[in-house]
Parts: sequence; structure tokens; C-alpha cells
Amino acid sequence: MEYQVLEVENGKPVKMWTNGVPVEEDARQQLINTASMPFIYRHLAVMPDVHLGKGSTIGSVIPTRGAIIPAAVGVDIGCGMMAVRTSLKADDLPDRLFDLRNAIEHAVPHGRSVKRGKRDKGSWGTPPGTVDAMWASLLPGFERITAKYPRLRNTNNYLHLGTLGSGNHFIEVCLDEAGRVWFMLHSGSRGVGNAIGTHFIALAQEDMRQHIANLPDRDLAYFEEGSRYFDDYVEAVGWAQDFARRNRMVMMQHVIAAARQVIAKPFSADIEAVNCHHNYVQKETHFGTEVIVTRKGAVSARKGELGIIPGSMGAKSYIVRGLGNEEAFCSCSHGAGRVMCQSALKTFQVSASKSFHLV
Repeated sequence: MEYQVLEVENGKPVKMWTNGVPVEEDARQQLINTASMPFIYRHLAVMPDVHLGKGSTIGSVIPTRGAIIPAAVGVDIGCGMMAVRTSLKADDLPDRLFDLRNAIEHAVPHGRSVKRGKRDKGSWGTPPGTVDAMWASLLPGFERITAKYPRLRNTNNYLHLGTLGSGNHFIEVCLDEAGRVWFMLHSGSRGVGNAIGTHFIALAQEDMRQHIANLPDRDLAYFEEGSRYFDDYVEAVGWAQDFARRNRMVMMQHVIAAARQVIAKPFSADIEAVNCHHNYVQKETHFGTEVIVTRKGAVSARKGELGIIPGSMGAKSYIVRGLGNEEAFCSCSHGAGRVMCQSALKTFQVSASKSFHLV
């Protein structure tokens, strides 16, 4: 698919893989605003599922040098997908799928309830040993971050590890085109990631209060490399992304264990696995230069790398293998999102899922 180029006066061009895809005017203006920032490297890359976001456009890849925009990463830091292919076939699933759904719902805290003096149903009361073991690897980094920013200590962190959340986060049991069973889920860094993102976005805006009027959007407030918060944010956002990845790993362990309680046939669940972010930032090398790449609603698609593009409720999802398109900074779309919101947590879906699709 060829890209279109949106030229930006006094800014970098925007390369858009959106042929035949309508792009709302507000999203187009948001892309222009981002591309006009002085530290953008070469160009922005825009995916086919582009739409208006907070600060920067969802479905965009933002390469920068010497600066980072916290609101472009957002507050659902490390949000992404995980999928595993099992040795099961469609015929191995129980006739009564409600029992499988029920087992998964009991194994993974999900949703949200806010009642004074009571536990949020989307968190653990007493976390199981799998959560304890995973939290032990995250705790040293958390202690370093909260020593500098104590307010982040009083967040949903340990009790949210291995939980799904609400909104468009989901767990699915899928069938691929060969009738093989996959488990798939979508979640991120939960309450602690939200707190980290919100806190550093506010710090960036406060740090730039003398210059913020000159920005095309206050949510484009940034940290320059070498400034007082830059390194702290890089450490905190990296930790939140690690939390998100491990959060999905713990959930998947619990989903598999729950399925084994219901499905009589022994099965393996490690034939193929993908665990990828679609809201994150990291250092990468492109066109021979080390840059900071923010993917806001986009997936890394280096040559041969596996990723996941989920469909809307009832639609196909795709396990994709990257082609390493440098013009797109080796990225692909992250999916159009869910049609349903909280009801997605109540709907057990068996959907067709292509196991390989070249992007």
C-alpha cells in the first residue's frame, strides 16, 4: 500500500498509509501540530486506523531527537496485545462454552467498581503466587521511581498486576483458519501506568509553562534531553511498559490454567506466542540514526517480527509478520478498536483469526 504525503509548513512531512481511508479533519490538524515540533526526525508515519487522540493522533509513529512528548505516549502506557496458539482444535472445545467463559472470568479480575470501603472488583483481594513472583521482579524499579516521586506509591500497582481492566480491554478464545485454538488478550499498565503518565504529562506542562502558549497544543509539552525530568520519565515509562508486558503474561497464565480446568483434553499452549505493545516509546535506529520512537496506537513490524492487529467485536483478528518498512519506521496499525466498551468484558467471543498475514 502506497503512502500519501501531507506537507507541513515549517515542519516535517507526514507520510500517511491511508489510501481509501477517511481521515477526520481534527486528526489531520493534530498530525500537522505534531509534525511542526522542532525535534521531529524526518517525518511522521500514519497508520490506516488513524483517529483523533489526546495530544497526538492515535495511529501515528512519532520519531524524535533530543526530546520526548509524554502525552504522545499517553496514560495507558504499554497497552498492547498477547496471543498464544495452543495444540487444541475447535472440536476440543466444550459444547457448553459458558463454562469456559465463567472459568476465565473467575481467574482474571476485570471491570471496575468504586464503592467506598470496598475492594475494586478489578483488582486482587489476595494476589496469588504468580502475581507475587512477577511483582518481585518489578519491585526494585518501582522503589527507585517512588523514592523520587512518592505520590506514585499510593497507586493501584501490585494489586493490579495480572488484571484486565475495563473499557476496550478484553480476553478472547479464537480459532484460526486451520481451526486451531488461540487465547488472546488486550491490556496495559493499569492504574500505576495511568498515574505515571498523568503525573509526567503535568510535569511537562508545568516545566514549559513559560513556553506553553507558543505550542500548537498544550498536550505537546515535552521534556528535552538533559532537562531535570527527562531521565526520570524515561525510567518510569520503561518500567510501566515492563509492568504492562508482565501483566499480560500473568493474565495469560491464569487464562490457560482456567481453560485446563474446563477442557478435558490435555494441551500445550507454547507453540507460538506474541506479546506486543501498541502505546509505547523506546530508542531505535532508523536511517542510520538513533532516535526516540513513540508509537501511539501502532505496532512494531520489523522484518520477520510478529505482531497482533485485533478486529472489532465479531470481526477477524490478525497475527501479522512485519516486512520492515523503513518509511513507516517498521510499524503497522494496531487495530480499529472495539465497537463495544465494557460489554466486551461480558461477551465470550469465538472468532476466526488468521495466524499469518503479511503487512
